[in-house]
Amino acid sequence: MNLPLHIARRYLISKKSHNIINVISGISVMGIMVGTMALIVVLSVFNGFESLVSSLYNSFNPDLEITVKKGKTFTLEQIQADKISELPGVLFLTEVVEENALLKNGSRQYIARMKGVDDDFQQMTAIDSAIIDGEYILQHGQKACGVFGAGISYYLGVFPEDFADPVSIYVPGRTADFKPGLEQPFNQGNVIPAGVFSIQQDFDESIVLVPLWFARELLEYTNEVTALEIGLAGDADVKDVKSSIAAIAGEDFFVKDRYEQEELLYKIMNAEKWAIFLILAFILMIATFNVIGSLTMLIIDKQKDIAVLHSLGANSRLIKRIFLLEGLLISLTGALAGLILGGLLSWVQQEFGIIRLGQGEGFFIIDAYPVEVRGIDFLYVFLTVFVIGYFAAWLPARKISRKSLERKLA
Repeated sequence: MNLPLHIARRYLISKKSHNIINVISGISVMGIMVGTMALIVVLSVFNGFESLVSSLYNSFNPDLEITVKKGKTFTLEQIQADKISELPGVLFLTEVVEENALLKNGSRQYIARMKGVDDDFQQMTAIDSAIIDGEYILQHGQKACGVFGAGISYYLGVFPEDFADPVSIYVPGRTADFKPGLEQPFNQGNVIPAGVFSIQQDFDESIVLVPLWFARELLEYTNEVTALEIGLAGDADVKDVKSSIAAIAGEDFFVKDRYEQEELLYKIMNAEKWAIFLILAFILMIATFNVIGSLTMLIIDKQKDIAVLHSLGANSRLIKRIFLLEGLLISLTGALAGLILGGLLSWVQQEFGIIRLGQGEGFFIIDAYPVEVRGIDFLYVFLTVFVIGYFAAWLPARKISRKSLERKLA
Protein backbone atom coordinates (compact mmCIF):
# COMPACT_ATOMS: atom_id res chain seq x y z
CA MET A 1 0.00 0.00 0.00
CA ASN A 2 1.22 3.49 -0.86
CA LEU A 3 1.09 5.12 2.59
CA PRO A 4 1.44 8.79 1.48
CA LEU A 5 -1.28 8.37 -1.16
CA HIS A 6 -3.58 6.59 1.31
CA ILE A 7 -3.21 9.36 3.91
CA ALA A 8 -3.58 12.11 1.26
CA ARG A 9 -6.80 10.50 0.00
CA ARG A 10 -8.18 10.33 3.54
CA TYR A 11 -7.31 13.99 4.13
CA LEU A 12 -9.09 14.92 0.88
CA ILE A 13 -12.45 13.38 1.78
CA SER A 14 -12.41 13.56 5.58
CA LYS A 15 -13.92 16.37 7.59
CA LYS A 16 -11.42 18.89 8.95
CA SER A 17 -11.53 20.56 12.35
CA HIS A 18 -12.05 23.89 10.62
CA ASN A 19 -14.88 23.77 8.06
CA ILE A 20 -13.33 26.64 6.09
CA ILE A 21 -10.62 24.23 4.87
CA ASN A 22 -13.29 22.05 3.25
CA VAL A 23 -14.85 25.13 1.66
CA ILE A 24 -11.53 26.34 0.22
CA SER A 25 -10.73 22.84 -1.06
CA GLY A 26 -14.12 22.69 -2.78
CA ILE A 27 -13.58 26.14 -4.30
CA SER A 28 -10.16 24.99 -5.52
CA VAL A 29 -11.67 21.95 -7.24
CA MET A 30 -14.42 24.07 -8.80
CA GLY A 31 -11.98 26.72 -10.04
CA ILE A 32 -9.72 24.15 -11.68
CA MET A 33 -12.74 22.34 -13.14
CA VAL A 34 -14.11 25.51 -14.74
CA GLY A 35 -10.68 26.52 -16.08
CA THR A 36 -10.06 23.06 -17.54
CA MET A 37 -13.53 22.95 -19.08
CA ALA A 38 -12.97 26.38 -20.66
CA LEU A 39 -9.67 25.25 -22.17
CA ILE A 40 -11.27 22.18 -23.78
CA VAL A 41 -14.26 24.13 -25.13
CA VAL A 42 -12.16 26.98 -26.54
CA LEU A 43 -9.66 24.63 -28.20
CA SER A 44 -12.53 22.62 -29.70
CA VAL A 45 -14.15 25.77 -31.10
CA PHE A 46 -10.84 26.86 -32.63
CA ASN A 47 -10.48 23.37 -34.13
CA GLY A 48 -13.95 23.71 -35.62
CA PHE A 49 -13.22 27.09 -37.22
CA GLU A 50 -9.86 25.81 -38.49
CA SER A 51 -11.52 22.82 -40.15
CA LEU A 52 -14.25 25.06 -41.59
CA VAL A 53 -11.77 27.50 -43.12
CA SER A 54 -9.65 24.62 -44.42
CA SER A 55 -12.66 23.03 -46.10
CA LEU A 56 -13.59 26.35 -47.73
CA TYR A 57 -10.09 26.91 -49.10
CA ASN A 58 -9.64 23.26 -50.05
CA SER A 59 -12.78 23.38 -52.18
CA PHE A 60 -10.95 25.83 -54.47
CA ASN A 61 -7.23 25.32 -53.92
CA PRO A 62 -5.59 22.28 -55.55
CA ASP A 63 -3.81 19.51 -53.67
CA LEU A 64 -0.49 20.73 -55.10
CA GLU A 65 0.53 23.82 -57.03
CA ILE A 66 3.66 24.38 -59.13
CA THR A 67 4.93 27.91 -59.70
CA VAL A 68 8.22 29.28 -60.98
CA LYS A 69 10.69 30.86 -58.54
CA LYS A 70 11.95 33.54 -60.94
CA GLY A 71 9.74 35.32 -63.42
CA LYS A 72 6.03 34.80 -63.94
CA THR A 73 5.48 32.14 -66.59
CA PHE A 74 6.85 28.78 -67.68
CA THR A 75 5.96 25.99 -70.09
CA LEU A 76 4.94 22.40 -69.45
CA GLU A 77 8.09 21.20 -71.18
CA GLN A 78 10.23 23.02 -68.62
CA ILE A 79 8.79 21.03 -65.73
CA GLN A 80 8.39 17.76 -67.69
CA ALA A 81 4.63 17.68 -67.18
CA ASP A 82 4.32 14.37 -69.03
CA LYS A 83 6.45 12.64 -66.37
CA ILE A 84 4.47 14.29 -63.57
CA SER A 85 1.17 13.07 -65.02
CA GLU A 86 2.47 9.48 -64.92
CA LEU A 87 3.22 9.57 -61.19
CA PRO A 88 1.03 7.29 -59.02
CA GLY A 89 -1.77 9.24 -57.38
CA VAL A 90 -1.82 12.14 -59.88
CA LEU A 91 -5.29 12.51 -61.45
CA PHE A 92 -5.41 16.04 -62.87
CA LEU A 93 -2.96 18.55 -64.30
CA THR A 94 -4.70 21.89 -64.71
CA GLU A 95 -2.99 24.65 -66.63
CA VAL A 96 -3.57 28.10 -65.14
CA VAL A 97 -2.91 31.59 -66.43
CA GLU A 98 -3.55 34.23 -63.79
CA GLU A 99 -3.15 38.00 -63.89
CA ASN A 100 -4.58 41.13 -62.28
CA ALA A 101 -7.17 42.74 -64.51
CA LEU A 102 -9.58 45.65 -64.63
CA LEU A 103 -13.21 44.58 -65.02
CA LYS A 104 -15.75 47.02 -66.46
CA ASN A 105 -19.50 46.68 -66.65
CA GLY A 106 -21.11 49.85 -67.90
CA SER A 107 -19.91 52.65 -65.63
CA ARG A 108 -18.76 50.28 -62.89
CA GLN A 109 -15.13 49.19 -62.61
CA TYR A 110 -13.39 46.66 -60.38
CA ILE A 111 -9.84 45.26 -60.13
CA ALA A 112 -9.71 41.49 -59.73
CA ARG A 113 -7.61 38.43 -60.54
CA MET A 114 -8.46 36.93 -63.90
CA LYS A 115 -7.85 33.19 -63.69
CA GLY A 116 -7.79 31.27 -66.96
CA VAL A 117 -8.34 27.53 -66.46
CA ASP A 118 -8.79 24.47 -68.67
CA ASP A 119 -11.48 21.78 -68.61
CA ASP A 120 -9.85 19.75 -65.81
CA PHE A 121 -10.40 22.56 -63.30
CA GLN A 122 -14.11 21.77 -62.98
CA GLN A 123 -13.42 18.11 -62.25
CA MET A 124 -10.52 18.79 -59.90
CA THR A 125 -12.30 21.30 -57.64
CA ALA A 126 -15.71 21.53 -56.03
CA ILE A 127 -16.57 24.67 -58.00
CA ASP A 128 -19.91 23.23 -59.19
CA SER A 129 -21.20 23.00 -55.62
CA ALA A 130 -20.19 26.64 -55.00
CA ILE A 131 -22.33 28.10 -57.84
CA ILE A 132 -25.12 30.22 -56.34
CA ASP A 133 -26.45 31.78 -59.55
CA GLY A 134 -26.29 30.66 -63.17
CA GLU A 135 -24.00 27.73 -63.97
CA TYR A 136 -20.34 26.90 -64.51
CA ILE A 137 -19.76 27.51 -68.22
CA LEU A 138 -16.57 29.01 -69.63
CA GLN A 139 -17.51 28.99 -73.30
CA HIS A 140 -20.74 29.55 -75.26
CA GLY A 141 -20.18 28.73 -78.90
CA GLN A 142 -17.18 30.81 -79.89
CA LYS A 143 -17.64 33.33 -77.12
CA ALA A 144 -15.80 33.32 -73.79
CA CYS A 145 -17.84 33.18 -70.60
CA GLY A 146 -16.88 34.23 -67.10
CA VAL A 147 -17.76 32.81 -63.68
CA PHE A 148 -17.54 35.60 -61.12
CA GLY A 149 -17.01 35.62 -57.39
CA ALA A 150 -20.07 36.77 -55.47
CA GLY A 151 -18.35 39.95 -54.28
CA ILE A 152 -17.28 40.93 -57.80
CA SER A 153 -20.76 40.20 -59.11
CA TYR A 154 -22.25 42.50 -56.48
CA TYR A 155 -19.83 45.37 -57.10
CA LEU A 156 -20.18 45.22 -60.88
CA GLY A 157 -23.91 44.46 -60.97
CA VAL A 158 -23.30 41.30 -63.02
CA PHE A 159 -26.21 39.03 -63.94
CA PRO A 160 -25.54 35.50 -65.28
CA GLU A 161 -26.31 34.85 -68.94
CA ASP A 162 -26.58 38.58 -69.65
CA PHE A 163 -25.70 38.27 -73.34
CA ALA A 164 -26.64 41.88 -74.09
CA ASP A 165 -24.13 43.42 -71.68
CA PRO A 166 -20.88 41.43 -71.55
CA VAL A 167 -18.20 42.38 -69.04
CA SER A 168 -15.05 43.97 -70.46
CA ILE A 169 -11.67 42.82 -69.12
CA TYR A 170 -8.55 44.96 -69.46
CA VAL A 171 -4.99 43.74 -68.88
CA PRO A 172 -1.69 45.53 -69.57
CA GLY A 173 -0.46 44.87 -73.10
CA ARG A 174 3.01 43.36 -73.45
CA THR A 175 3.82 45.17 -76.70
CA ALA A 176 1.40 48.12 -76.78
CA ASP A 177 2.71 51.68 -76.90
CA PHE A 178 1.62 53.85 -73.98
CA LYS A 179 -0.53 56.61 -75.38
CA PRO A 180 -3.24 58.80 -73.87
CA GLY A 181 -6.52 57.00 -73.18
CA LEU A 182 -7.48 53.83 -71.32
CA GLU A 183 -7.59 51.39 -74.20
CA GLN A 184 -4.24 52.15 -75.82
CA PRO A 185 -1.79 50.46 -73.38
CA PHE A 186 -4.26 47.69 -72.48
CA ASN A 187 -5.55 44.59 -74.20
CA GLN A 188 -9.30 44.29 -73.93
CA GLY A 189 -11.68 41.33 -74.20
CA ASN A 190 -15.32 40.63 -73.38
CA VAL A 191 -16.84 37.73 -71.46
CA ILE A 192 -20.46 36.72 -71.02
CA PRO A 193 -21.45 36.35 -67.33
CA ALA A 194 -22.36 32.68 -66.99
CA GLY A 195 -22.38 32.08 -63.24
CA VAL A 196 -21.60 33.37 -59.77
CA PHE A 197 -19.79 31.34 -57.11
CA SER A 198 -19.46 31.83 -53.38
CA ILE A 199 -16.72 30.01 -51.48
CA GLN A 200 -14.92 32.36 -49.13
CA GLN A 201 -14.59 36.13 -48.96
CA ASP A 202 -11.00 36.17 -50.24
CA PHE A 203 -12.06 34.28 -53.37
CA ASP A 204 -15.50 35.85 -53.76
CA GLU A 205 -14.10 39.38 -53.93
CA SER A 206 -11.02 38.72 -56.04
CA ILE A 207 -11.41 35.99 -58.68
CA VAL A 208 -13.15 35.70 -62.03
CA LEU A 209 -12.74 32.42 -63.92
CA VAL A 210 -12.33 32.55 -67.70
CA PRO A 211 -11.28 30.05 -70.38
CA LEU A 212 -7.55 29.33 -70.61
CA TRP A 213 -7.43 30.25 -74.29
CA PHE A 214 -9.09 33.61 -73.60
CA ALA A 215 -6.57 34.49 -70.87
CA ARG A 216 -3.65 33.53 -73.11
CA GLU A 217 -5.00 35.52 -75.99
CA LEU A 218 -5.55 38.58 -73.83
CA LEU A 219 -2.07 38.36 -72.28
CA GLU A 220 -0.41 37.57 -75.62
CA TYR A 221 0.82 34.15 -74.46
CA THR A 222 1.15 31.04 -76.63
CA ASN A 223 1.63 27.96 -74.44
CA GLU A 224 2.87 29.62 -71.24
CA VAL A 225 1.25 29.12 -67.83
CA THR A 226 1.64 30.97 -64.54
CA ALA A 227 0.87 27.86 -62.47
CA LEU A 228 0.16 24.17 -62.80
CA GLU A 229 -2.44 22.88 -60.38
CA ILE A 230 -2.43 19.18 -59.53
CA GLY A 231 -5.31 17.08 -58.24
CA LEU A 232 -4.50 13.83 -56.42
CA ALA A 233 -6.39 10.64 -55.76
CA GLY A 234 -8.03 10.36 -52.36
CA ASP A 235 -5.63 7.67 -51.14
CA ALA A 236 -2.48 9.39 -52.45
CA ASP A 237 0.27 10.37 -50.01
CA VAL A 238 0.63 14.12 -50.54
CA LYS A 239 4.16 14.29 -49.10
CA ASP A 240 5.47 11.47 -51.29
CA VAL A 241 3.88 12.86 -54.45
CA LYS A 242 5.12 16.35 -53.62
CA SER A 243 8.72 15.17 -53.19
CA SER A 244 8.53 13.19 -56.45
CA ILE A 245 7.21 16.21 -58.35
CA ALA A 246 9.88 18.47 -56.83
CA ALA A 247 12.57 16.04 -57.99
CA ILE A 248 11.18 16.08 -61.56
CA ALA A 249 10.51 19.83 -61.76
CA GLY A 250 13.90 20.83 -60.38
CA GLU A 251 15.13 23.63 -58.15
CA ASP A 252 13.69 26.43 -60.28
CA PHE A 253 10.11 25.70 -59.19
CA PHE A 254 8.02 25.82 -56.03
CA VAL A 255 5.81 22.83 -55.27
CA LYS A 256 3.29 23.82 -52.59
CA ASP A 257 0.67 21.76 -50.79
CA ARG A 258 -2.59 23.24 -49.54
CA TYR A 259 -1.07 24.37 -46.25
CA GLU A 260 1.78 26.17 -47.98
CA GLN A 261 -0.57 27.86 -50.45
CA GLU A 262 -2.28 29.61 -47.51
CA GLU A 263 0.63 29.43 -45.08
CA LEU A 264 0.13 32.87 -43.55
CA LEU A 265 -3.55 32.24 -42.83
CA TYR A 266 -2.87 28.92 -41.08
CA LYS A 267 0.01 30.40 -39.08
CA ILE A 268 -2.21 33.26 -37.87
CA MET A 269 -5.00 30.86 -36.90
CA ASN A 270 -2.56 28.60 -35.05
CA ALA A 271 -0.99 31.57 -33.25
CA GLU A 272 -4.42 32.84 -32.17
CA LYS A 273 -5.37 29.39 -30.88
CA TRP A 274 -2.30 28.99 -28.69
CA ALA A 275 -2.38 32.62 -27.55
CA ILE A 276 -5.88 32.01 -26.18
CA PHE A 277 -4.64 28.73 -24.68
CA LEU A 278 -1.85 30.56 -22.80
CA ILE A 279 -4.25 33.25 -21.56
CA LEU A 280 -6.67 30.65 -20.20
CA ALA A 281 -3.75 28.68 -18.73
CA PHE A 282 -2.68 31.84 -16.89
CA ILE A 283 -6.21 32.25 -15.54
CA LEU A 284 -6.12 28.60 -14.48
CA MET A 285 -2.82 29.25 -12.70
CA ILE A 286 -4.46 32.07 -10.74
CA ALA A 287 -7.30 29.69 -9.83
CA THR A 288 -4.76 27.24 -8.35
CA PHE A 289 -3.76 29.84 -5.75
CA ASN A 290 -6.73 28.41 -3.82
CA VAL A 291 -4.87 25.10 -3.75
CA ILE A 292 -1.90 26.81 -2.08
CA GLY A 293 -4.19 28.39 0.53
CA SER A 294 -6.10 25.17 1.12
CA LEU A 295 -2.95 23.11 1.49
CA THR A 296 -1.29 25.65 3.80
CA MET A 297 -4.32 25.65 6.10
CA LEU A 298 -4.45 21.84 6.00
CA ILE A 299 -0.80 21.64 7.08
CA ILE A 300 -1.59 23.95 10.02
CA ASP A 301 -4.72 21.93 10.85
CA LYS A 302 -2.84 18.62 10.82
CA GLN A 303 0.10 19.66 13.00
CA LYS A 304 -0.73 17.04 15.60
CA ASP A 305 -0.95 14.32 12.92
CA ILE A 306 2.39 15.44 11.52
CA ALA A 307 3.99 15.27 14.97
CA VAL A 308 2.60 11.77 15.56
CA LEU A 309 3.82 10.55 12.16
CA HIS A 310 7.26 11.98 12.83
CA SER A 311 7.42 10.33 16.26
CA LEU A 312 6.54 7.01 14.60
CA GLY A 313 9.54 7.37 12.27
CA ALA A 314 8.18 9.29 9.29
CA ASN A 315 10.81 11.62 7.91
CA SER A 316 10.23 15.04 6.34
CA ARG A 317 10.38 13.56 2.83
CA LEU A 318 7.44 11.20 3.48
CA ILE A 319 5.36 13.94 5.09
CA LYS A 320 6.11 16.29 2.18
CA ARG A 321 4.88 13.59 -0.19
CA ILE A 322 1.60 13.32 1.72
CA PHE A 323 0.76 16.99 1.28
CA LEU A 324 2.18 17.12 -2.24
CA LEU A 325 -0.14 14.26 -3.22
CA GLU A 326 -2.99 16.01 -1.41
CA GLY A 327 -2.50 19.09 -3.59
CA LEU A 328 -2.22 16.98 -6.74
CA LEU A 329 -5.44 15.12 -5.84
CA ILE A 330 -7.27 18.44 -5.55
CA SER A 331 -5.91 19.60 -8.91
CA LEU A 332 -6.49 16.30 -10.71
CA THR A 333 -10.02 15.94 -9.35
CA GLY A 334 -10.89 19.34 -10.81
CA ALA A 335 -9.00 18.55 -14.01
CA LEU A 336 -10.79 15.25 -14.64
CA ALA A 337 -14.20 16.80 -13.92
CA GLY A 338 -13.36 19.70 -16.27
CA LEU A 339 -12.15 17.36 -19.02
CA ILE A 340 -15.35 15.33 -18.83
CA LEU A 341 -17.67 18.35 -18.77
CA GLY A 342 -15.70 20.23 -21.45
CA GLY A 343 -15.63 17.19 -23.70
CA LEU A 344 -19.36 16.59 -23.16
CA LEU A 345 -20.29 20.22 -23.93
CA SER A 346 -18.10 20.23 -27.04
CA TRP A 347 -19.56 16.93 -28.25
CA VAL A 348 -23.13 18.15 -27.76
CA GLN A 349 -22.38 21.32 -29.75
CA GLN A 350 -20.59 19.30 -32.43
CA GLU A 351 -23.46 16.87 -32.86
CA PHE A 352 -26.53 19.04 -32.27
CA GLY A 353 -25.40 22.67 -32.81
CA ILE A 354 -27.14 24.04 -29.73
CA ILE A 355 -25.51 27.50 -29.87
CA ARG A 356 -26.53 29.16 -33.13
CA LEU A 357 -24.62 31.80 -35.07
CA GLY A 358 -27.59 33.90 -36.14
CA GLN A 359 -31.35 34.05 -36.47
CA GLY A 360 -31.57 34.57 -40.22
CA GLU A 361 -31.25 31.53 -42.44
CA GLY A 362 -28.59 31.67 -45.14
CA PHE A 363 -26.80 34.68 -43.64
CA PHE A 364 -23.92 32.57 -42.38
CA ILE A 365 -22.05 29.75 -44.10
CA ILE A 366 -23.02 27.49 -41.20
CA ASP A 367 -25.91 27.69 -38.73
CA ALA A 368 -24.09 26.90 -35.47
CA TYR A 369 -20.65 27.44 -33.96
CA PRO A 370 -18.33 24.81 -35.47
CA VAL A 371 -16.73 22.51 -32.91
CA GLU A 372 -14.30 19.65 -33.39
CA VAL A 373 -13.16 17.53 -30.43
CA ARG A 374 -9.58 16.25 -30.72
CA GLY A 375 -8.01 13.79 -28.32
CA ILE A 376 -4.62 15.49 -28.40
CA ASP A 377 -6.17 18.62 -26.85
CA PHE A 378 -7.20 16.60 -23.80
CA LEU A 379 -3.60 15.47 -23.37
CA TYR A 380 -2.26 19.04 -23.67
CA VAL A 381 -4.79 20.39 -21.17
CA PHE A 382 -4.23 17.55 -18.70
CA LEU A 383 -0.45 18.03 -18.77
CA THR A 384 -0.90 21.80 -18.33
CA VAL A 385 -3.15 21.34 -15.29
CA PHE A 386 -0.83 18.68 -13.87
CA VAL A 387 2.24 20.92 -14.10
CA ILE A 388 0.42 23.93 -12.60
CA GLY A 389 -1.11 21.75 -9.87
CA TYR A 390 2.26 20.20 -9.04
CA PHE A 391 3.92 23.55 -8.42
CA ALA A 392 0.88 24.79 -6.48
CA ALA A 393 1.19 21.77 -4.18
CA TRP A 394 4.98 21.89 -3.98
CA LEU A 395 5.14 25.49 -2.73
CA PRO A 396 3.51 24.91 0.70
CA ALA A 397 4.79 21.32 1.05
CA ARG A 398 8.44 22.32 0.61
CA LYS A 399 8.37 24.32 3.86
CA ILE A 400 8.01 21.14 5.89
CA SER A 401 11.57 20.42 7.04
CA ARG A 402 13.24 18.24 9.64
CA LYS A 403 13.83 21.23 11.93
CA SER A 404 10.18 22.30 11.75
CA LEU A 405 9.09 18.76 12.58
CA GLU A 406 11.39 18.66 15.61
CA ARG A 407 10.07 22.03 16.82
CA LYS A 408 6.47 20.79 16.49
CA LEU A 409 7.33 17.59 18.34
CA ALA A 410 8.99 19.55 21.14
